[in-house]
Amino acid sequence: MNTPTPILSRLLPLAFLLLLAACGGGGGKTVCTQQFWNGQVGICLPDGWAVVERERLDQQGIPQDVVAAFQAEKPVSGQYPTVVITEEPLAQPMETPVYSRANVRAVSVLPGYELIDTRPIRIDEQESNLHTYTAQPAADQPKTRFTQASAVSPSGAGYTVTAFAPLSVTATLENQELAMVQSLTFVEPESQTE
Repeated sequence: MNTPTPILSRLLPLAFLLLLAACGGGGGKTVCTQQFWNGQVGICLPDGWAVVERERLDQQGIPQDVVAAFQAEKPVSGQYPTVVITEEPLAQPMETPVYSRANVRAVSVLPGYELIDTRPIRIDEQESNLHTYTAQPAADQPKTRFTQASAVSPSGAGYTVTAFAPLSVTATLENQELAMVQSLTFVEPESQTE
């Protein structure tokens, strides 16, 4: 069985995006105000989130397996909550449930790993897991809250969407991250196909 790329090597550079220092509520239903689609994968963006351009990712040394990144426009505790989508070529065919469980196992060995929640979800009618945990991938960075889901695309590539945030989040931010992670899709949005 093919196992995912070592998750630690993928998370360390991504944590940098979250930790950019800032310059300067309640819960509720999260509404998708923008649909991101890059030709391979899509995600719903709620109000207050923006796409991070590839040029900025390259400047920060973010690996090419990060195919999309998004940041909240406002910082939380001096950090910008971030959501990334990574793509992983799989050496052999794998079903989404197997890939999802493998990614959950992979992050469970991160330094300071603590499980918050795992629950079943569906991504394009495929069974997956929504996995929320805390970890401290690098000793010089604060412990971080991660919310993650993984799926295999129709082309056979593995995709993982991961939300990074400070340990304490508002219900609004938590709902936004959950909505984004659960909205991962390999189906082009209708509004862009018309």
